[in-house]
Amino acid sequence: MPQQRLLLIDDDLRLTDMVGGYLRHNGFEVDTAGSLAAGRDRIRQAAYDALLLDLMLPDGDGLDFTRELRAQPRTRRLPLLMLTARGEPTDRIVGLEIGADDYLPKPFEPRELLARVKALLRRAAPDTGDDEVLVFGRLEVDLGARQARLDGQPCDLTSHQFELLMVLARSPGRVLTRDQIMDALKGHPLEAFDRSIDVHISRIRSVIEDDPKAPKRVLTVRGAGYVFAKKQDAE
Repeated sequence: MPQQRLLLIDDDLRLTDMVGGYLRHNGFEVDTAGSLAAGRDRIRQAAYDALLLDLMLPDGDGLDFTRELRAQPRTRRLPLLMLTARGEPTDRIVGLEIGADDYLPKPFEPRELLARVKALLRRAAPDTGDDEVLVFGRLEVDLGARQARLDGQPCDLTSHQFELLMVLARSPGRVLTRDQIMDALKGHPLEAFDRSIDVHISRIRSVIEDDPKAPKRVLTVRGAGYVFAKKQDAE
């Protein structure tokens, strides 16, 4: 099996040497770039399985770069982990809202980074053993193609957001707590007070609930979690 290839964009040479070496030791091929310009060149020249992106770079902001990547068909679904000294909740929310799949503030433990990268790649991997298509009125959740479609048109969701939608859609009518959702997402690390699920749910709703007059598909159960409405409840 070929090594999975990662791109690390960060201008901290000490960190890139340490992180790059650690990930290579654990079986990954790792390219590094110290600026957004260098990162763009790398992405144009090669295909990557995931991107580790710092937000504060000498030639621009990683948030703007994330928007740029998500606007391009080739990189729209590239698994992306933000790796930055900006640890405030607002920064995390903005990053997740514009398309990041995960967010790890500095300083961090290399083992946690490795766990998050592996979880990110597992979520992005195609599930060749399940070609079922879940149909809920106008919404289709294609498990084999790992794609959600509304009226036959692909929904603009990241791989992590699709995985979250799939977890909910597989249990229609059942209330799932945040812990149950995190467990179902193949070991995604759950931090204290981490509201990333809420942000991703909000993004999913904005994509699959485009008619404000129609019943909501993903419902919040206050104090409990979320429930994917059964067909008769949402149609």
